[in-house]
Amino acid sequence: MPLEHLKLIVAAKTVEELWACHTRRMAAYGFDRLIYGFTRFRTANSLGDKDDLLVLSNLSPDYMRIFVDREMYRDAPMVRWAAENEGYCSWRELRDRRALGALTPAEERTLEFNHSMGINVGYSISFRDISARAKGAIGLVARDGMTQDDADAVWDEHGADILLQNEVMHLKVQNLPYLSTRPPLTPRQREVLEWVGDGKTAQDIATILGVTPATVEKHLRLARETLDVETTAQAVLKAWFQNQIFSTRN
Repeated sequence: MPLEHLKLIVAAKTVEELWACHTRRMAAYGFDRLIYGFTRFRTANSLGDKDDLLVLSNLSPDYMRIFVDREMYRDAPMVRWAAENEGYCSWRELRDRRALGALTPAEERTLEFNHSMGINVGYSISFRDISARAKGAIGLVARDGMTQDDADAVWDEHGADILLQNEVMHLKVQNLPYLSTRPPLTPRQREVLEWVGDGKTAQDIATILGVTPATVEKHLRLARETLDVETTAQAVLKAWFQNQIFSTRN
C-alpha cells in the first residue's frame, strides 16, 4: 500500500490533488488531521513573513484563523522544535517538557489553545532541506479517542512508511505551482519575469511582445508589488520559488 500511495503522490498534478490524496492516506493510520507548512524565506530568527508561507491543512477554519492568521504558530512548541531539528518527534515530548516546567508562558498558552481545540495527540516531522532558508514541517494529529500511547504504537509499527510518504509529499509540493496568501501574478507579469530570467532587457522584452518599454516596466513594477519585493531580481527569484514562472500551467 505505501508504494501505491507514493505512485499517486508522484503523479499528482496540483497541490490540491496531492493534499487530498495525502490526507486520506494519513487518516488510514489514525492521523486524520494534518497541518503542513513550508517556507523558502526563513531567517536566522524567524520563519519569515506569514504571507510567504505555504500552509496546507484540513483542520477547522476556526483553528486556522487563530493559529495561522493570527500567527500563534510562532509560539507553538512543536513548530519551534521543527525549526531547530530534523526528523520526527512524538508529542509525548510536550508532556515531558511541561512536567519539567520547560515551556515558556507563550508556549503554555499555545498548548492550552490546542487542547481546547482537541489537538492533543500526534507526531511532528521536520524535513531536511538543502537550503538554509527553506524549512518544511508537518503536524500529524491523531483522531479523537486516540491516546499518545496509541499514536506511539502506530508509529512503532508504521513509522518508517509514514515518514517516507511524508518526505515524498514534501518533495513533490516543491515541484508544483502554489501560491502564498498574496495575489497571484497575472499571465503578463509571469511572462515578463520569465524573459528577465532569460537575461532580456526591458527593451528586448518590449520588442518580443510588441509593446513599449514603459509597458514592460509597468508589468515589472506590478509584479514587484504583488510579490512584496524591492528589485526585479528578487521578484524573479520569489516567483520561481513559488513555481509561478518557468513552469507548465494549465
